[in-house]
Amino acid sequence: MKLSAQEEYGLRCLLQMATRGEASSLSIPEISRAEGLSVPNVAKLMRILRLGGFVHSVRGQAGGYTLARPAGEIQVASVLEVLGGRLYGPRFCDRHSGLQSSCSHIGDCGLRTLWSALQTAIEGVLGKMSLQDLIRNEKSMGDWMTQRLTGPSVINHIQSADVH
Repeated sequence: MKLSAQEEYGLRCLLQMATRGEASSLSIPEISRAEGLSVPNVAKLMRILRLGGFVHSVRGQAGGYTLARPAGEIQVASVLEVLGGRLYGPRFCDRHSGLQSSCSHIGDCGLRTLWSALQTAIEGVLGKMSLQDLIRNEKSMGDWMTQRLTGPSVINHIQSADVH
């Protein structure tokens, strides 16, 4: 499983805004310089994030982009879904039917169960993580993740997943 460059870079653009605070706006060239990305790439990402409802744009000399909501209210799972989609969703099997119009395993498939459980686990972690949570140094983030991922709530969430 891989995260796409679009997902990684889009999340990093949002983190630039989150670290600067809600009152501050950033222009595309400022984000581009801070992240080492091309201006056209940042412009594309910001358009996707704006259409997804994560940022607001203001035109003009003092314009730029700001977070549409406080960083603590923006879930990482939602951002990644807008930038690249879900790993597994209701239309997954339709996209992987091979040469046939529907998958030959549509009635009984262990892979579908695996992908569904994995999607539930991903949502169990990223659905509870906000941009605000990601504004930590690496050591602090590692400690925080260890505490969150080893707790009974994550394990119970995965075990009780409704797998279809």
